[in-house]
Amino acid sequence: MSKLPIYFTAPLLIGVACTPPLGRSAYTPNDYAMAPLDSTDQGYESIRLTNEALRIHHSATLVDGHNDLPGEIRTKGESSFDKIDISRSQPKLHTDIERLRRGGVGAQFWSAYVPASTIKDGGAMRYALEQIDLIHRMVKRYPDVFEMAYTADDIVRIHSKGKIASLIGVEGGHAIESSLGALRMFYELGVRYMTLTHSKNTAWADSCTDDPEFGGLSDFGEEVVLEMNRLGMLVDISHVSADTMRDVLRITRAPVIASHSCAYAIAQHPRNVPDDVLKLMVGNGGVIMVNFYSGFVDPKAAAVSKSYWNTVNDIRARYNDPEESKNAVAAFRKENPLPRGTVATVVDHIDHIVKMAGIDHVGMGSDFDGVDLLPHQLDDVAHFPFITQELLNRGYSAGDIHKMLGGNLIRALREAEQIARAMKP
Repeated sequence: MSKLPIYFTAPLLIGVACTPPLGRSAYTPNDYAMAPLDSTDQGYESIRLTNEALRIHHSATLVDGHNDLPGEIRTKGESSFDKIDISRSQPKLHTDIERLRRGGVGAQFWSAYVPASTIKDGGAMRYALEQIDLIHRMVKRYPDVFEMAYTADDIVRIHSKGKIASLIGVEGGHAIESSLGALRMFYELGVRYMTLTHSKNTAWADSCTDDPEFGGLSDFGEEVVLEMNRLGMLVDISHVSADTMRDVLRITRAPVIASHSCAYAIAQHPRNVPDDVLKLMVGNGGVIMVNFYSGFVDPKAAAVSKSYWNTVNDIRARYNDPEESKNAVAAFRKENPLPRGTVATVVDHIDHIVKMAGIDHVGMGSDFDGVDLLPHQLDDVAHFPFITQELLNRGYSAGDIHKMLGGNLIRALREAEQIARAMKP
C-alpha cells in the first residue's frame, strides 16, 4: 500500500462525506447524472460512481495539465467574460465554475494556444500574449474561485484555501518566434510549461504531424530546452515527434511532461507516446498526463483518425460559405461517427503507462474545450471522478490515485524548480 504524499493537506476521511472546495458541503453520486447512451455508445457499460470514490477524489489535489477554455472564450466570446460568464452554466462548453467544483479540480494549467497557422501568417507572439492576458483577466474576474499559481508550493497553498490554482501553459513553441528573450518574458508573465510544437514543425523542432526537418531538435531547439530548465519552465513533449521526445530527454536536466498525450501501444496515433519514451521517463522523473480525446484514446478511432480528418478537411475546402461547410461536415460525421471509447479505455492507457514507467509518472491532461469528441462518462470537467472510480475498481490504492490525479505533477514541478535554482549563476 502506498502512503499519501506529505504535501496533501486535506485528510482522507473514509466513512464520512467529502467536503469539496468553494462552499459546496458534499457531493453524492446523484450529482453526476449521466445522459443516456446513444446509438454510437452501443456495447458500452456505464461505471457506477460510489461515495468511496468521491471521498478519495475530493481529498486529492487534482491537477489537470491542459484545458483550452481560454481559446473558446476568445473564439466564441470575443475574449469577453461578459459574453461568456463561466460563473453561469455554459452547456456549449466543457468548462464552467460549478462543473469545475463538481469535478474536484484543484489546479488547472490553462492553455495559451497559438494556432500553427501563425507560423506562416505571422503574429504568433502577439496571439500568445493575448491568451496569457485573457487567463490573467479570468483569474481577476473570479477571485473567489481562482488564484494564479507560479510554483508547486503555490498549488498546495491555493488548493488548501479552497480555490483553483491557475497556471499557464503555452501550446506551441512557435509563440516565442525563435527568441530566448521572448521565452524568458513568457516565464515572467507566469508561463510554467511550453509545448515545443503544435501540429506543424517550429523552426527548431519536429512535430509528430508534419514531415520531419531536423530528426528531432535543432541546435537552437536544444538551447530552448536548456533555457527552460534554467528558468524552471516545464518542457512539454505533447505534439512533438517521437525523435523530438528522445532528443528532449537526452538534453534536459529537469523532469519533462506530456501535458495531454496517451500511450501509443494502446492507440496508434502519432500524438501518443511510444513505449521506449515511456521507459525513459523513469530516469527523467517526468509525467505523462493522459488525454481524453477519443481520437487518441480509442484504438479504432486512432486507426481511422488521419484519413477521417483528411476527408473532413476536403469537405471544408469545397465550400466558401462557412455555414454550408459546417453543415456538410456535420452530415458526414453523423453518417460516419468515430467510436468514443469509455472511461475504461482511458484507464487502459493509464495502466499501460504504469506498466512501462511506474505509478510516479502518470497524470491527467484532459484537453477539455480543445476537442469535440470525448469518451462516454467523460463529457466535461465535472466527470473527473469517474476516472477515480475506475482506478479504484482496478485495485489502485487511494495513495496511488492521489499521485496520478496531481501528486506526480506537483513533484515534477517542484524538482524542476530546484534544478532551476541550481542552474542559475
